[in-house]
Amino acid sequence: MAAASAVRAAGRRSRRLFDIFVAEVPWTVSSKELKEYFSQFGSVQRCQLPFDKDTGFHRRYCWIKFSTPQDVQNVFQKDSHILEGAKLALKQQTRRRRSPRKNQSQ
Repeated sequence: MAAASAVRAAGRRSRRLFDIFVAEVPWTVSSKELKEYFSQFGSVQRCQLPFDKDTGFHRRYCWIKFSTPQDVQNVFQKDSHILEGAKLALKQQTRRRRSPRKNQSQ
């Protein structure tokens, strides 16, 4: 149980390091296709497309990590992003600073 909890916590922390959140991803689009599409705007370091364990399909959203802030700005200079006829919904992620946790047992 502790190992699964640690993996989930690491996943939540890693999402904070992504630059763009993408929603409304068509079911037929793969992470490879997303990475290829967004690479026209700059160097894509990582594309995280989570899957549902029960259905086997992805959850229709992903996170994209770019190499530079300029790459991110290039993405948002384009008015709309369309893959396989569907308009993607993009949101720029804000960088969160980790603050030390307060000891809750006191």
